[in-house]
Amino acid sequence: MPLFDKAAGKPRNLTHRELADLIAWPDAKALFAAAYAVKVRETGKKVSFRGLIEAGNICEKDCYYCGIRKSNANVNRYRMDAGEIVREAEWAFKAGYGSLVIQSGELTGAANAAFFEDVLGRIHAFGGDAFGVTLSLGEQTEETYRRWREAGAHRYLLRIETSNRELYAKLHPHDHSWEARRDCLRALRRCGYQVGTGVMCGLPGQTFDDLASDIEFFAAEDVDMIGMGPYIPHADTPLGKDAEWTAEKQKERFELGLRMIAATRLYLHDVNIAAATALQALDPEGREKGLLAGANVVMPNITDTRFRADYQLYANKPCLDENSTLCRECLKRRIASTGEEILWNRRGDSPHFGKKNAK
Repeated sequence: MPLFDKAAGKPRNLTHRELADLIAWPDAKALFAAAYAVKVRETGKKVSFRGLIEAGNICEKDCYYCGIRKSNANVNRYRMDAGEIVREAEWAFKAGYGSLVIQSGELTGAANAAFFEDVLGRIHAFGGDAFGVTLSLGEQTEETYRRWREAGAHRYLLRIETSNRELYAKLHPHDHSWEARRDCLRALRRCGYQVGTGVMCGLPGQTFDDLASDIEFFAAEDVDMIGMGPYIPHADTPLGKDAEWTAEKQKERFELGLRMIAATRLYLHDVNIAAATALQALDPEGREKGLLAGANVVMPNITDTRFRADYQLYANKPCLDENSTLCRECLKRRIASTGEEILWNRRGDSPHFGKKNAK
């Protein structure tokens, strides 16, 4: 296909219209195959694991789509203590994951900064720089980002959710700022992180043009890793309480998530792209299909099962009762079935970030 060949030839090689057409390509299987070929060329048939720790669901934000928004009174709030986070991190290190993600609701302030600075220092004491640590802790001051980077964090994921400012305003209260979130991505770059962002796919009112602009936003901000997934309504949120959610809607939303993985791979080539857990919420083989559409990162949940039901950003989150060991063995089998190889005991850094550093 000429459009596939043009996209695969070099990164960022499509017009906006061509990129939108790529996302909406009528033959999804051909789109996924073209993206997978670029993924294999750029990163090999390799999958990096990131052990996911959901450290707490207390949040200062009130996003209209999120199940742990601060106004949701139906959530049992929790915050793991530092020792528990470190124990789970050490389990991931010994299990050969090579990398970790610490995620929580968004909290700011000196106490929160000091808490995670201590956690990072304790993880670095046994893992060193050989054990990759990604943070996903929301909007912070540049000073806080710098302290966490110096304490041992390597990567940071802060999803913009949509590059469309008007759509962003419909998803958030008036005191949430798209510009502030974008500026945090730039602060993270200045602090030396591998920077990640992402969007939700299938938001009400979202178009293929919007999604093409999202991928162009990734390019413009020169991000190193992408974490995105299909929008899944949550009944305890303003956006999701009356949402129509049929089997057909679920199927369409799942395919759109795969299309965005494929189009992002074809446009950006050498970034890390996660096969999000939200894909598995919509299809039992969602993460495997995400890998075959161009993703190269999977984030197995290693949070203690007693917390998992309380960290539901969207409905029907999978693996709520599957402990870390079971999850590891299950994923080993699933990924082997795709012909991919897990990169045990490797950080799995973004090739894009590596190339920039080499320059």
